[in-house]
Amino acid sequence: MKKIMISVAPVAATDILINPRAIARDVYECYKNGAAMVHLHCRDLNGRLTPDLSLLEETVAYIRELCDIVVEISTGGVSNLTIEERCQPCFPGWVEANSLNVGSVNLGAAVYQNPIGDVEYCVQKILENKKVPEIEVFELGMIHTVRELDDKFHFASPILFALVFGHGGEMPATVSALRHMIDALGESFPGRDDIIWGYTQAHREDWEMVKTALDMGASTVRIGFEDSDCMAPGVHVDNNAVLIAEVADIIKSKGMLPMTPDETRAMLGIPPLAGRGRKVW
Repeated sequence: MKKIMISVAPVAATDILINPRAIARDVYECYKNGAAMVHLHCRDLNGRLTPDLSLLEETVAYIRELCDIVVEISTGGVSNLTIEERCQPCFPGWVEANSLNVGSVNLGAAVYQNPIGDVEYCVQKILENKKVPEIEVFELGMIHTVRELDDKFHFASPILFALVFGHGGEMPATVSALRHMIDALGESFPGRDDIIWGYTQAHREDWEMVKTALDMGASTVRIGFEDSDCMAPGVHVDNNAVLIAEVADIIKSKGMLPMTPDETRAMLGIPPLAGRGRKVW
């Protein structure tokens, strides 16, 4: 039976108050409902992106008191931070994976700047620190860039892609756009059986494209307030766990099961927590 990794991105970019304990409780409820990974950004108390890891470390410590969910920290987000500042989450031992952005793109009214020199610096830091990169791609050309980066830096197997749709200025959340992205993966990595892709949708209002992505072979899905707080058109929720429960039910309805954190670590080559002297849940 196929297993699907559910990633929760619990904090909206518009949040102006970061409460580590509240985030940890929300993440724990998501974990209980099927989330295997948590995707977080390094933010200050007012929600601004920062290179100061102290509040993030506190948040992760609270999460780790409650569960063994895989911890992924972003190196991205629209900001004025330098690439050196953005890459601070590559260094701590309590980080297991990092998101990797490989090109620039318009996101609504903002320009998400990822020039190739910055991208290569980020790749180096992620790989030097033995983190797993989840490669976020917003356009077809970015997949070809990953092929070139793999030729130069030799990503560990498997290579994990997050195909991102729905932001203004990038690929729309449509079946044809998803099909083009999947085709581009096959064309850029012919004959490779170690390519894993997942689906992320900004401004999601329903579950139709999530269902379509699962039908088309997605191995991961990312859900959470960073992308959308919608349960249905016009229906917004006040916690992430109900969204995770819904996508877990969708996965089960298709004859699949949500992955556990340990299964996710095994899939991605992340050492088990128990092997690093951590509490066993």
